[in-house]
Amino acid sequence: MKGGARRAERAAAALDARLPLTEGGALMRKAFPEHWSFLLGELALYSLLVLILTGVWLTLFFQPEMREVVYAGSYVPLRGVRMSAAFDSTLRISFDVRGGLLMRQTHHWAALVFVAAIGLHMLRIFFTGAFRRPRELNWVIGLTLFVASLAEGFAGYSLPDDLLSGTGLRIAQGIMLSLPVVGTYVAFFAFGGQYPGHDIITRLYPLHILLLPGLLIGLVTVHLILVFHLKHTQWRGPGHSNRNAVGKPMFPQFSGTSAGLSLTVFGVLVLLAGLAQVNPVWNYGPYRPDQVSTASQPDWYVGFLEGALRLVPPWETNVAGHTFMWNVLLPAVVLPGLLFAVLYAYPFVEQRLTGEWQHEQHLCDRPRERPVRTGLGAAGTAFYGVLLLAGGNDVIAQTFRVSVNGITWVLRAALIVAPVLAFLVTRWLCRALTAAERERLDEGVPTGEIRQTVSGGYDGGHEPVTSFRPGAPRRSLTGARTGTPSRRPREPESPDR
Repeated sequence: MKGGARRAERAAAALDARLPLTEGGALMRKAFPEHWSFLLGELALYSLLVLILTGVWLTLFFQPEMREVVYAGSYVPLRGVRMSAAFDSTLRISFDVRGGLLMRQTHHWAALVFVAAIGLHMLRIFFTGAFRRPRELNWVIGLTLFVASLAEGFAGYSLPDDLLSGTGLRIAQGIMLSLPVVGTYVAFFAFGGQYPGHDIITRLYPLHILLLPGLLIGLVTVHLILVFHLKHTQWRGPGHSNRNAVGKPMFPQFSGTSAGLSLTVFGVLVLLAGLAQVNPVWNYGPYRPDQVSTASQPDWYVGFLEGALRLVPPWETNVAGHTFMWNVLLPAVVLPGLLFAVLYAYPFVEQRLTGEWQHEQHLCDRPRERPVRTGLGAAGTAFYGVLLLAGGNDVIAQTFRVSVNGITWVLRAALIVAPVLAFLVTRWLCRALTAAERERLDEGVPTGEIRQTVSGGYDGGHEPVTSFRPGAPRRSLTGARTGTPSRRPREPESPDR
């Protein structure tokens, strides 16, 4: 054992002498946050790793071609059916390649988790104000990463060329045609001719396996570099301030936690792939332009676009011989553009309005402390939720035996009313919670002592929140317990800040 320890020490020293890994141990002692919400970014990172590994494996067997073939594989119900080579290879992966279906479904589940983790991670950053100076650029990078993940997911979802994904491509072609003046040319180029064309799969394939993954990996790399450079935000607590970063060291605590999370993510995704069926393309069959899959629903992350398309009335106008399809242009082009433009600009606008752009902010806000920001976040979430429901208005109508037109009109009204109500209710709750906390601070902390009053009644004893007794913790005005300095690793702020 002693000999093994000495060999490990010599190996570590040799690496330290040749590579800038430890920098005198500073990297190994770098503080990382302990709260579970900070692990959402790592969840996205490890999901991306699973996507890359399974995607490389699937690339070995998938044929991105639209030439017509006759299926002669193991799935009997589709034998003798004409289909594209892309759909034929998807069926072959699912039924004829050992472990193929498991890898396909792992890849699909990892994509769903990846986008969800990025979305939740950005919600955590938004509600806690972690986008403020000096992290505005990281917010922009993270939002761009989210947009790229949506495009990557849609491209991969479309590659099998089944009836469901083909319906999605038909919608995408309609969105291209809605672009004023240039729409016809864009659609003609993308599909390689008149719809359905012969080139859309071969053009989506390099986009899905090369360009977008390269962009995702590059953005993640820059994001992680900035996280290391700027240090993480942190909740208020003992020894936490704007001038330090407190948490567990990178090695061995954080690295152990992160390794355990990675194995958990891998295991859960594989377990989901083995037990929970997703995207059974053999049930949909090959794509045919004259058919539409019953109750066709896209993956959840583009469901809000589907809902927006279903809610906007059929408005069209003709200007100088050009048809403006407002029922497609507004929900599928203008609305997403405005939505992401607002998200990109929000950190800069808020800091200008509040004056916080002048100082660096390294402590997280509690959502209740920012009622307007939290209310806006709740309103945006409600807006997204209504659009997501609208994407399944036909399924809702069929399930509850109601009119699909009635559901559509209810959701149109909810799209306006729900965000306003969510903002007002959330802002009121935040202010009420803040007022109750102030009252508690003014009244003091119960001591547990019961005193008898002069009149014969009883009253609970209280002490001021800021009181301090030797050997006892002290409470700050925010309710955080302070007093004895934290013994956890603390990373001081760099001199240039």
